[in-house]
Amino acid sequence: MWDRYHEPLSLDAMADSAFLSRFYFSRLFRSKTGTSPGRFLTAIRLYKAKHLLLETDMSVTDIAYAVGYNSLGTFISRFTRSVGISPARYRWLAEHGIPQLSRPRPAEVRRCGTIGGRVTLPVIDVPVKVYVGVFGSPIVQGLPAACDILEGSGEYLLHDVPEGEWYLRAAAIALDDISARPSSRRPLAVGAHEPLMMVAGVNMTIDLDLHTTGVFDLPILIALPELDGHVAASRTRRARGRDGRRSATGARVLNGAKM
Repeated sequence: MWDRYHEPLSLDAMADSAFLSRFYFSRLFRSKTGTSPGRFLTAIRLYKAKHLLLETDMSVTDIAYAVGYNSLGTFISRFTRSVGISPARYRWLAEHGIPQLSRPRPAEVRRCGTIGGRVTLPVIDVPVKVYVGVFGSPIVQGLPAACDILEGSGEYLLHDVPEGEWYLRAAAIALDDISARPSSRRPLAVGAHEPLMMVAGVNMTIDLDLHTTGVFDLPILIALPELDGHVAASRTRRARGRDGRRSATGARVLNGAKM
């Protein structure tokens, strides 16, 4: 998929390449990656589209076809739903910086809990920024319900996680890469936890051990971390506490901007 994402890969073709039935292939693939072959392929296509938007002057239409879509409308809708902003907006923000954005709040008060714990990285020889967040699907896409940012191994804390099922995900990005060709990088390490059920008023403790990124790890589709190196608001980042923790209230991220 990583090499042939631009081709019209069908489930039958992928299963045949592994000499497996489509049903067994799908089941095996999901057990290894946490999602279906089709959704994994879509994630790769959108991930590649992000690269082209930042690194080339190709039109959005040309990019849609270059990453395997036959419909511009389908590409735009899927990109917007997964990344959180449209392809054209994504490119514009990369060039002009991300404004302060706010998440729309529902009229009713939502019942929430908190998640905290320790993030442990594998041996990494460069400084990193670690993103920790909860999402509504196994793929890191859309807006996180809550997010925290660390500068290495340490304690994280996610406030105001609504009731329901969530996927806890973490990714470590080399700091040197944030300002230099941001779209060319993948996380150095990633971590995930099985789906968790949040209950209002509960404080969960979940530790995450990150591992070096491999081909079976899903790409990150949200606007972070490609655009955060361009954010003017980053100049006013709050100083971190002694334990390296930044509360989700002060550092929750929306498309690269602090709320």
